[in-house]
Amino acid sequence: MIQRTPLTLEGKMRRNYFLLSLPSFLIYSVGVLVPLLIGFYISLTDWNGFSPKMNFIGFENYSSMFTNPRFIHSMGFTVQFVIFNTIIQNALALLLALFIDSGIKAKNFFKTVVFIPCLLSPVLIGYLWSKLFGSIYPEILQSFGFGGNIKLLANPDTVLMGALIVNNWQWIGYWMLIYIAALQAVPGEMYEAAAIEGAGVFQKFIKITLPMIMPAVTVCITAITVGGFQVYDLLITLTGGGPGHASESFIMYVFNQAFASERAAFASANSMVYVLFLLAIASVQITLLKKREVQV
Repeated sequence: MIQRTPLTLEGKMRRNYFLLSLPSFLIYSVGVLVPLLIGFYISLTDWNGFSPKMNFIGFENYSSMFTNPRFIHSMGFTVQFVIFNTIIQNALALLLALFIDSGIKAKNFFKTVVFIPCLLSPVLIGYLWSKLFGSIYPEILQSFGFGGNIKLLANPDTVLMGALIVNNWQWIGYWMLIYIAALQAVPGEMYEAAAIEGAGVFQKFIKITLPMIMPAVTVCITAITVGGFQVYDLLITLTGGGPGHASESFIMYVFNQAFASERAAFASANSMVYVLFLLAIASVQITLLKKREVQV
């Protein structure tokens, strides 16, 4: 009869950790890993998304995607959107958080007003702002004698600006609350000691506030970046990808290729490349920002 060696405390902890994480891993596998594997297989075929037949064509979809002008334009628009959106949203959210955390009166009122747009659906916001930009604001400007046909969403050169205005209006309040929570966790004694040493407001921010809230900065920058690369529902109701394809994000481009053009395999190949691209961007961001946290 074989005698089993009793588990050590460390062995029991590892076993318990494995059992506790197993349900989450199974859910993650079914919801993420399995669809990724299926998507990769489909990307190696010529499936149109509807036919029961599919022929294996290897990496032909991957080799042809980079010569597609809409691929290049949609990726360019998305990258521009992400860069400006991440900078503007973080800067304004932090400024609002500093303003509200400074001890102003009615700060709860300001927090509520700024946060309310986060509770609305991006689809609803897209329809609302498309109406505002399309007719209401131009009429208001004309009534004040400015005249001109000022329609941000109807011009390929200004549609990016319009999309940024709407997206930032909706989400700045969310990231503002994260920054407020981080600011409130900074010990007040540190500011008192800095004041005794003669430090000014700017020096306190650079030497104390910013280093202490770097974990929140990491979360906000990474989440806003990834969210920007996934923008779809707002643009589909705000601009529909127009005028022309001027505001077609990459997610919208993939959707159109899969269903409007009936090129599901080609869309899957684009999605696989996009997933790798997002993983690389997120990894670089987290690595660089975490280094900054370690230096604090």
